[in-house]
Amino acid sequence: MAVIRLRTGTVLRVDGSRPGVLELVVEVEGRSEPALAYPDLTGPVSEGARVLLNTTAVHAGLGSGGYHFVVAVEGQGDLDPSEPGHVMKLRYTPLQAKVLAVEEPDSPDREALVAADSLEGLPVVWLPLHSMLGPACAGARAAGAERIVHVMTDGAALPLWLSHQVHALRGAGLLDSSITAGQALGGDREAVNLFSALLAARAVEAADVVVVADGPGKVGTDTRWGATEVSGGMALNAAAILGGRPIAGVRINFADPEYRHYGLSHHSVTVLTRVAQGSVHVPIPAMEGQRREVVWSAIRAASLEERHQVVEVTGQPALDLLAERGVESETMGRKLDDEPEFFLAAGAAGVLAGRMAAGTARWKAEVGR
Repeated sequence: MAVIRLRTGTVLRVDGSRPGVLELVVEVEGRSEPALAYPDLTGPVSEGARVLLNTTAVHAGLGSGGYHFVVAVEGQGDLDPSEPGHVMKLRYTPLQAKVLAVEEPDSPDREALVAADSLEGLPVVWLPLHSMLGPACAGARAAGAERIVHVMTDGAALPLWLSHQVHALRGAGLLDSSITAGQALGGDREAVNLFSALLAARAVEAADVVVVADGPGKVGTDTRWGATEVSGGMALNAAAILGGRPIAGVRINFADPEYRHYGLSHHSVTVLTRVAQGSVHVPIPAMEGQRREVVWSAIRAASLEERHQVVEVTGQPALDLLAERGVESETMGRKLDDEPEFFLAAGAAGVLAGRMAAGTARWKAEVGR
């Protein structure tokens, strides 16, 4: 049974570009529709080109759709990857790509990575949604973090190039580097798995804060366990295993009282009660009134304070810095004014991590390290 819908189309125009991705308008099945191309996977794409398109998600009306994706360009000449590297990502698919992973013998980073076996207290923020990345990075920077590295895991979008947010944060000076782990690709550095990516963030990229999140386009099924943000919570365990300080960014929603994630998301509760195997830091954004009571009632009902270090932290510095740098945040079509607590929660996680990093830096200065 076929699981992919392929159609041939024509590129009408190139509407925009950012590193690693082209935004196109294509004519397909008699309609003009948006499409994306990753030139590193397809080769150059230009106006007038005939292209093979994956139209599956758009045809199915999925929220993760919205775009067709270019699979190949008709008449494309030979393409050859750079020589170094033997690790394949998107393995055993028609678009499997050869990358140079930090772990490989040919990697200039291998020696530092082999010598690294601990994060030595490095703050590691885990986020359940990619849309929380901006406030988390801004919060860390506002609180004193000097070098912020994003580790993108492979639970959602695999090409980092897709992320508008990463591009905007880099341009605004709120994110210094990115590492793509597992099957995800397109970061400044590639890693075979999350453990190596975390170690590389410290040993190679000299991070003082790491922010871990899947790419855009999470999957949810309205079940307790069938959601990418639940499996993503394993990053908290990885950070603890490697001697980091794990920080859980919690998901808070108040825009729609009928939404299944209203208040403190049940997925955040599942991660903190069932997935996280040890005590982690859980920053809760400073709020007032009935919304604060809803969140803290859920915390008490789940006995989170008995297992974890739950602390109230202001997330406002993160939102102020995002506004100052001109970076917009959005989640599920909702902006800051629609879901302030959602973004404040992400900002609070970043602020706590930044405070930890700044405190470590002061301590090292005092003891002469």
